[in-house]
Amino acid sequence: MISMTLSNLRNSTNFFKIDDVATIVNGRKKEEIGYFIPTIFKEEFKKFTQELEKKKKRQLLKKVLNASRKDIVGDGAVDDGIK
Repeated sequence: MISMTLSNLRNSTNFFKIDDVATIVNGRKKEEIGYFIPTIFKEEFKKFTQELEKKKKRQLLKKVLNASRKDIVGDGAVDDGIK
C-alpha cells in the first residue's frame, strides 16, 4: 500500500497511473483521509462494498425482529405474524 498526501493530487497525471491501493494522508495534520482504489481493483472492491451493505441490512433486520418480538400485542391490536 502506498501512502500519499493531498499535494500529490495536484500532479494528477502520475497519481492516477498507480496500480496499488493508496492511503491519502493530510500532510499537515498527519492523519488519514481515505483511500484511492485503482480501476484494476474495481470489481473486487465492488463485491466488498456490496457485502458490507448486506451485513448492515442484516443487522438492521435483526434489530427490527428483536424489537417486534418484544412488542406485546394487546387487545384490539393486529399481530405482525413474526414468531
